[in-house]
Amino acid sequence: MTFTTRPEITGTFGVATSTHWIASAVGMKILEQGGNAFDAAAAMGFVLQVVEPHLNGPLGDMPLMLRTAGADAPVMICGQGTAPAGATIDHYKSVGLNIVPGSGLLATVIPGAFGAWMLMLRDHGSLPLREILAPAIYYARHGHPVLPRVANTIASLHDFFRDEWPTSYAAWLPGGQAPVAGRLFKNPDLADTWERVLAEAEAAQGHAAQIEAARRAFYEGFIAEGIDDYLRDACVMDAEGERRKGVLTGQDMADWQATYEDPLHVDYHGWRVWKPSVWTQGPTLLQSLMTLSGFDIGAMDPRGADFVHHVTEAMKLSFADREAYYGDPAFVDIPVETLLSRDYAATRSPLIGPKASRLQRPGHIAGYEAWAKAAIARAGQEHAEGPGMGAGEPTMAHLTEKRGDTVHIDVIDQWGNMVSTTPSGGWLQSSPIIPGLGMPLNSRAQMFWLEEGLATSLAPGRRPRTTLSPSMAETDGRKLAFGTPGGDQQDQWQLILFLRLVHGGMNLQEGIDAPLFHTAHFQSSFYPRGTRPGHLMVEPAFGEAVLDDLRARGHELEVSEPWAVGRLTAASRDDDGMLKAAATPRLMQAYAIGR
Repeated sequence: MTFTTRPEITGTFGVATSTHWIASAVGMKILEQGGNAFDAAAAMGFVLQVVEPHLNGPLGDMPLMLRTAGADAPVMICGQGTAPAGATIDHYKSVGLNIVPGSGLLATVIPGAFGAWMLMLRDHGSLPLREILAPAIYYARHGHPVLPRVANTIASLHDFFRDEWPTSYAAWLPGGQAPVAGRLFKNPDLADTWERVLAEAEAAQGHAAQIEAARRAFYEGFIAEGIDDYLRDACVMDAEGERRKGVLTGQDMADWQATYEDPLHVDYHGWRVWKPSVWTQGPTLLQSLMTLSGFDIGAMDPRGADFVHHVTEAMKLSFADREAYYGDPAFVDIPVETLLSRDYAATRSPLIGPKASRLQRPGHIAGYEAWAKAAIARAGQEHAEGPGMGAGEPTMAHLTEKRGDTVHIDVIDQWGNMVSTTPSGGWLQSSPIIPGLGMPLNSRAQMFWLEEGLATSLAPGRRPRTTLSPSMAETDGRKLAFGTPGGDQQDQWQLILFLRLVHGGMNLQEGIDAPLFHTAHFQSSFYPRGTRPGHLMVEPAFGEAVLDDLRARGHELEVSEPWAVGRLTAASRDDDGMLKAAATPRLMQAYAIGR
């Protein structure tokens, strides 16, 4: 029997797994109350905003993948807000910017997560909104045992918040004192905000009407008004070291709604794998699978140097294409069919040689040469991080207290409904607290470029190309939901897990526990948008022989601390009703629960 850090959870009633044990317990509570997976996921999402505020918040964003019981395929809900009407390249350059800051008011887009939760609950939820929000209100009102990383993050920002973001100082350091790890921490303004949303929702009659009333309170009512009022006058320090005003307005929020769309998919070794579209980095996983189809991955030791090398080199190619070609398909013509085709993959596989590449190599696609050339040129430029507070780079790159990150949720209920979602943005380091609301804005606009004519050029109404990327997959008799926080690493760690499940015969917990790796070779999605050619971070559990082999192949190896890479969770359902779930032991926060 192979030892794992936790058992792979099995049962038939329901499973809930997330990046914080309290959220997972809340998800299971909702299932026990008779709620479905959609109810449970939403309740978990609102709790994660309270207990992991350094990783996500109510004014963040998310792609949400759901699959109803018996459906042939999942669907996506786009909870990624767009750039405000005033977010033009000309305006950003007029205030002295050549790059979008990683924090501050010009880093924000319209908050989309709440709209996505409401759309899912309106169409698929079964419980009253009060039951969904009650756990989050409880922990915001009465307190939750604050994580050491939250306490450390807030303490490290004491002077910055005091001097530059006083609304955040009042909320996160009440009485001038940072929270103490393990002791109760409260956010009473957030509790009051959700209670007011519920009061307005419950004035309407019927489930759908109440959900719509809640959505209006957020996007057209007092929350949008509070944001609009604050941003009219606020001028605060950003990551570039200057005090600047924002451009988001209440009208921007009123004009936006979450939407449904179909995910993309490829077939790989008897599995069908679904990812969000090219407004996320999700298709990099699909492209990597297609590229790796040219190799006998099943013959490689899933903990060996051959496996690490081939997967890393495939990811470098896929992420080079991300930088050149991905963007909002509602605004630009993205060559999606080409990127996911077998013919295109056949041109990419031969580029993987015996040595690690140090080049940025987007593929050649006729008619798109300018985008590829621009991506290579950008990767060669350097932009030093400014003297302000940069909150752009994900926590896991690598375990830096002041950086923001993400959370993840996977839920499956007894009927076979499934949710996989990766909420993010609006973390406490990204932007000042909106007075009276208990929530800061997001910083997703940092993924735009201030250069015209690109797939990811800043423009009003356009979605930033996000790193957020939940996954679902299916093979004969089995359906799978999985994901992770981690910014640019999300689809790297998910790819590794999936390959180990398909080829390595591992169960969910074994696949998650096995040593992980990722590369920062390509251009970062986050301020200040750096590259590290040839870089490869690996966990030491691979062993010295594997590490030496990788060095000999030319990889610029960075060996992490033990158990320091990845925050994966996963859940599955077999056709006989057997449910399984797992969560990473790394950071000692994530947990899977089920029965």
